[in-house]
Amino acid sequence: MTMHLLGPAFSTLSTRKKKSKLSDSQYTKYAIEWKDDCKRCKRLGIKAKSLDEYITYRQGKFKPKLRGTAMPDYKVDKSHRETYKSQSEVGVAFARTPNQYTGTLIRGISTLHKSNAVPVISDEEMMEHARMRRG
Repeated sequence: MTMHLLGPAFSTLSTRKKKSKLSDSQYTKYAIEWKDDCKRCKRLGIKAKSLDEYITYRQGKFKPKLRGTAMPDYKVDKSHRETYKSQSEVGVAFARTPNQYTGTLIRGISTLHKSNAVPVISDEEMMEHARMRRG
């Protein structure tokens, strides 16, 4: 079998990131910052992280553990809500009157090119639209 027939799974290139080891200076820096973080957590009343957890947190690899996986059961208390009557129980709703043109300026509607509706104002425009010319 030749190489050009194989898929990308058989590639010799490695695209994974290599894990970098901490140097001694980085480790001591994290240890000093961890002590300060423990003091801050104690002041706030929060549970402090271990040194390994703090280092993974500082490197951006920390995944917090979920306390509970089940969703809490919320119950809606409807006793404080007011009840309102529906529209049919309150009264009669009247239909809206349709809009009608009551003026004398527009004579009608004409269809021009490609069934385009155009308002017609005068008799001359009616004749031009009949001849399919614009004026």
